[in-house]
Amino acid sequence: MDIRAQCDTTASAARVWSVLSDGWMYPVWVVGAARMRAVDDDWPAVGSRLHHSVGLWPALLNDNTEVLSAVTERELRLLARALPASQAEVTVLLEPRGTGCHLEMSEIVAHPPFNRIPRKVHDTLVYPRNRECLRRLTLIAEHQAYRQATEPRVHQ
Repeated sequence: MDIRAQCDTTASAARVWSVLSDGWMYPVWVVGAARMRAVDDDWPAVGSRLHHSVGLWPALLNDNTEVLSAVTERELRLLARALPASQAEVTVLLEPRGTGCHLEMSEIVAHPPFNRIPRKVHDTLVYPRNRECLRRLTLIAEHQAYRQATEPRVHQ
């Protein structure tokens, strides 16, 4: 059984999806992503990629993350490079609840040598990072919802 990071947000699934579907926001909510270099025009379509750097300056590695599947406002599955020698499948699930939504995030190492780590050990190691990713994601989504609700409307 895998350990999934979970949280609830007052932001709607549509609002959270708007953050996920803005590839330029990726390094703001993903722990370890340092900067964006490019976003494919059709992001988050299946096969599209984010071109980003990971690490801490000046030791940055250019990398990319690819969409494996996407269901608008429900699920985003990504293939992300965990290290130069490994990749991980990351899944973010959105479940609408009232005016907000419930989020879950999980990660599975896809290739050797790290896929040989026992699942329970792997989950225990990535859980804090994924929990922080969800915390950042909800803060962004909630702030955007707040800004949209409080911005003065301009009538033309």
